[in-house]
Amino acid sequence: MIVWKRLCAASLLAVLTGFAPAQDAGSAVPARRQVSFAFDRKGVAVGHYRLVVYEDGSGLYEGTEIPVATGYGQPADVSSLPFKHVITISQATSAKIFSSAERLNRFDMQCASKLKNIADTGTKTLKYEGRDGTGSCTYNYSENKDVQGLTDVFQGIAETLDTGRKLDQLHRFDRLGLDSAMKFLTQEVSSGRALEIGTISRSLQSIAQDTDVMARVRNRATELLKQIPADAARP
Repeated sequence: MIVWKRLCAASLLAVLTGFAPAQDAGSAVPARRQVSFAFDRKGVAVGHYRLVVYEDGSGLYEGTEIPVATGYGQPADVSSLPFKHVITISQATSAKIFSSAERLNRFDMQCASKLKNIADTGTKTLKYEGRDGTGSCTYNYSENKDVQGLTDVFQGIAETLDTGRKLDQLHRFDRLGLDSAMKFLTQEVSSGRALEIGTISRSLQSIAQDTDVMARVRNRATELLKQIPADAARP
């Protein structure tokens, strides 16, 4: 009886104060639809990361990396460092990601190839979460063209963000090193391997406005900034 009275009192308090009992963690459903891509592979600079994209183009990129030594202030005793970026991508790319997820039945499928002796390119997981359903699939290599296309999109965004961190480091510790790094980024963007340059627009703006940086480096940064769609640009 005492327990029942306490439960009734708690329910009445919830009504009066506007607070409802918390839901079980396992029953929580994301308020927004989201697609995520996780990557794991040993022996590479960024050995683990997760990239989450929401339907409105906002998202999150987090993981760990082995920092590249520049010789200018790089701590020698650090084997890996965590990183985390809040991002916004263009509506065109966001729409492409979600339409692909829908074609792939929200990843409620088998997407890993059954072929033998395939080179290890890293363990990848595509995951969909939303009120309309959930699903995920894990693979090293997939023969499904839509899965391949999504993999290229997510890895292209990750490459841009990884390069952005490198540019920030070089800009701070080794400005001469920006020349080759910016040339490489320009080539990757031109080839379509580095995507969503808007995610590193602040880094590019900082370089473009720094008169202590070589003119050709500033010019490359300026040209890349011009390629950013208006809905993905930063203030």
